[in-house]
Amino acid sequence: MDSQRPIIIVKKKVGHGGHHGGAWKVAYADFVTAMMALFIVLWLLNTNKPVREAIAGYFKDPTGTGRETGTRQSGKGENLPVTTVTKDNISELKEKLQKAIQQMTNFDQLKNQITMTVTAEGLRIEMLETASGTFFNLGSPTPNANGQDLLIRMARELGKVPNKITIEGHTDAKPYSGKGVYSNWELSADRANAARRLMQQNGLRPDQVSQVRGYADQQLRNPKDPFDPSNRRISVIVHYLEAQAQTQAPASTAGERPAPGAPLPDQAPAAPPSQGKKE
Repeated sequence: MDSQRPIIIVKKKVGHGGHHGGAWKVAYADFVTAMMALFIVLWLLNTNKPVREAIAGYFKDPTGTGRETGTRQSGKGENLPVTTVTKDNISELKEKLQKAIQQMTNFDQLKNQITMTVTAEGLRIEMLETASGTFFNLGSPTPNANGQDLLIRMARELGKVPNKITIEGHTDAKPYSGKGVYSNWELSADRANAARRLMQQNGLRPDQVSQVRGYADQQLRNPKDPFDPSNRRISVIVHYLEAQAQTQAPASTAGERPAPGAPLPDQAPAAPPSQGKKE
């Protein structure tokens, strides 16, 4: 009878994963993620500025539906997102420009050469030169890399407001060293005009620049030292909108009735009656 009983074999499983659980997988995943982030940062540090700006633009607008305002499209600023610049809020535009300029690659070396002053006519932004040149090479009417970077950044911000812009060029009293009839007058005007072209290509609307002026050495920043390099500068003035309205207002209103006895616009005043000559 005992030989017919089934033989039962009991198998015991010995645990080997007591100290080899799944926690190591989480730690390894965190390590790989941190290394990938480190390599991305190192790669970004070695890329050029256009690539960095493109990547930053993607994260700001991943769908690609955003659009810059103040590009080459014409318009009068009715739908612009930035508030009109007046005497009451001029400081807001100044702060936005300062933040944009601080993103320049060489801002630490150039920050003392960029000034912003609130004046009676508006916000005056000045790009000052040094003895070795800062935004233009010596004697050149074309902005260099620093000048192009600064002008483009300003244009992108100023193109968002409906206010008019005036661009001025100034030189010091040192005569232009080139040959021929080209002088500081031509140099100051050409620099201002070159700044206008670059800014209109990168943000300013075609109708936004109201004047381009070349003053040569007639409005020195430092009159006590006419040869001071800071006298060589480009000035960009953002005019208050109320000042624009006053300058653009007509001298007389259409349909306004003249005062009694006053001559009509197309009528010359009547000559006084002639009197006989006394003997």
